[in-house]
Amino acid sequence: MADLLNKERSETATAVERRRGPAAGTVARVVVLTIVLLLVAATVLYGAYLLKHLLFLVVISVFFAYLLDPLVRLLRRPFKAAGKEKFMPRGLAILIAYAIVFSVVGYTIAAIAPRVSEQATEFAKNIPGYMTAMREKYDEATRRFNRVHMPEDVQKNITDKLTEVGTTAATEITTFLGTTILSILTILPWFVLVPVLAFFFLKDVNLVRLAVLRMFPVGPHRARAEAMMADINLTLAAYTRAQLISCVMIGIICTLGFYTIGLKYALLLGILAGIFEFVPVLGPATIGIVVVLVAAFGEYPTKAWYVAAFLIALRICQDYVIYPRIVRGGIHLHPLMIILAVLAGEQIGGIPGVFISIPIVAIGSVVYRHILEHRGSRSVMSLWIEEPRMVESLSVEMTSTAEIYSSELKEKEE
Repeated sequence: MADLLNKERSETATAVERRRGPAAGTVARVVVLTIVLLLVAATVLYGAYLLKHLLFLVVISVFFAYLLDPLVRLLRRPFKAAGKEKFMPRGLAILIAYAIVFSVVGYTIAAIAPRVSEQATEFAKNIPGYMTAMREKYDEATRRFNRVHMPEDVQKNITDKLTEVGTTAATEITTFLGTTILSILTILPWFVLVPVLAFFFLKDVNLVRLAVLRMFPVGPHRARAEAMMADINLTLAAYTRAQLISCVMIGIICTLGFYTIGLKYALLLGILAGIFEFVPVLGPATIGIVVVLVAAFGEYPTKAWYVAAFLIALRICQDYVIYPRIVRGGIHLHPLMIILAVLAGEQIGGIPGVFISIPIVAIGSVVYRHILEHRGSRSVMSLWIEEPRMVESLSVEMTSTAEIYSSELKEKEE
């Protein structure tokens, strides 16, 4: 009887506490956490802004390393199967992979460079002609408005709006292209360091991984860190693979499509479409506008409709059919999050910011998910509001200490 009374009193006290709301200490912790997160975010953003070119170089080097890693593993696989890994060490395999990749790229550039250079020279010569055609189209549209019996104020407003829209669009496109070219020219000498940095990333990746794991105590924390690093590796590998395949595929499809439509500078514009595909969202949009304008102010303006329809259909297939199959669930980001990340990256770091925005957000989402899974919480705030509950949702957290150390020793031997 006494136990029942104590239980009822305990339940009543708990209900009263819930009605009163969170304690003052809990609210204070939430406020402090919010301030700390804002300060950390501001510091990280400011540091990224100051080191945006260096971060861009590192990201390019990491992507290059991810592209070469499958080839390095393929070269070492027969020797591993035969138990003769010492005849093909990882450093030698990386050098052979470099030789193969640079040979293929050099041969491809040598094969298409003359034609691309010819089309680029012709396109540059015809730019004044395109500007004249645009002005003539604008004057013709103005004359048509003048023929319509409309109040002068309405005609003036329409003309001003059209002029403003056209000027803004031309300025934005010119600024984006100019900024892109300037950024590439500015960072071009740095690209000499990309193969060097990528070589060390490929060669010493296991040492870096072990060094990071040793920062965590043996047990669930180290197991969770290892699982998080594995997920980050899969995410970056999926993103890099998807971007490379998309660039090559879009370049080939656009070149063939432009040739089929009969568009001038088909090879040049197709290669530019493949290159700009590597810049998320803004790249395809910019090159699409440029190609449509080239077709609209060419010899046969009606081809612009075919080009626009072709690019729209290709964009839909790429974004909703092809790209998800290439990524294969490696990146768990909502399309709205991708667009916002790209826009924020452009505002913070320009073209380098656009390039590294999606990988940074993807890594942040992986880290956030693992923190919540490890603490058994539903959100960051609950980490401070609620008492932490350790969970073992991943099988990797059930790994014994002996298995962890055995894997480390094996990686050291490699």
